[in-house]
Amino acid sequence: MSDVDTRYVQFFDGGIAPDHALLGGKCASLATMTAAGMPVPPGFAVTTALYDAFVEESGLRDVIVKALDEIDPDDVASVDSVSAAIRDEICSRPVPERLRRPVIEAWADFQGRFERPVPVAVRSSATAEDLPDASFAGQQDTYLWLVDERDVHEHIRKCWASLYTSRAITYRLRNAVPEDGLSMAVAVQKMVHARVAGVAMTLNPRNGDRSKITIDASWGVGEAVVSGHVTPDNIVVDKVLLCVVEEHVGDKHIELVPDSAGGRLVERDVDAARRAVRSLTDDQVRAVSELAKRAERHYGCPQDIEWALDADLPDGQNLLLLQSRPETVHSSKPKPVAAPAKASPPSVGFSLGSITAHLTAGRAAGVTN
Repeated sequence: MSDVDTRYVQFFDGGIAPDHALLGGKCASLATMTAAGMPVPPGFAVTTALYDAFVEESGLRDVIVKALDEIDPDDVASVDSVSAAIRDEICSRPVPERLRRPVIEAWADFQGRFERPVPVAVRSSATAEDLPDASFAGQQDTYLWLVDERDVHEHIRKCWASLYTSRAITYRLRNAVPEDGLSMAVAVQKMVHARVAGVAMTLNPRNGDRSKITIDASWGVGEAVVSGHVTPDNIVVDKVLLCVVEEHVGDKHIELVPDSAGGRLVERDVDAARRAVRSLTDDQVRAVSELAKRAERHYGCPQDIEWALDADLPDGQNLLLLQSRPETVHSSKPKPVAAPAKASPPSVGFSLGSITAHLTAGRAAGVTN
């Protein structure tokens, strides 16, 4: 690896302690997971320092502040108009050569790791996302299956601009997230050739039960699951025994797959036979569950992960962790105070029934493993 400017570009495996203010939520998580030895696809972050330098040197800061001051948060048309104006300014103003150069060098270093050029995902990583008390999942943009260097530079700018999508602006207004200090890093990461992909939570999102893991899975790239374009398989797993306790086989009528000739993702219909069966085997369900538990142990709180099974890798090596963020809906709620236990007569040892009851009570109380 050449001597890239780590103010502006940081590789996930570069050995630098992740700084959330410099990397944003997604990139900081990717760097942390890489350092922990988790199976994360390689890549690098274009840091918030580069975005901030671009905004200042291009004179955009005052333009953005003035535009946001004119928003009527109750007027959808007003938000849309301001959003479009800010994004156009970000995408149209030239990036100074001194700021382009670190990304050009990082791209050359990254592609030099492989025998032939590999496609990448370019993913937004805002400083306000994936915080313990607020999740910005889906508020900014991700672009998949990019192969041309010029396209990568263009879509880095689109990720910067997505800091000001209508939905992102509205979310911040509704949740009183301050604009001061807000910034955007961008992840440039090897694209996974996903045969099956999806998300998993280390609790049951329907009721907050932490003794369960819930998996949503579908054929192809996971964007179809995250965006809600398919009804995925939904699988509930016992977190201790790692066995399926509940499942619903989704319709999974489409999948996103790579078009190698066009260098892009295309949507295709899923045949009837694959629609009717679960997209994960029992062994794969167990592997995804173990990966989710590993992420929860590492971060010390319930996690919402994105994962994929890479079609180019052999079984046992093909499960990749794409992202891990704190679960925020149930985890932010205060835990109920348990009532004092009634005194019981002393007993000698445990019967099988009392052990089972003890374990069941522990799970009900939210014990995680």
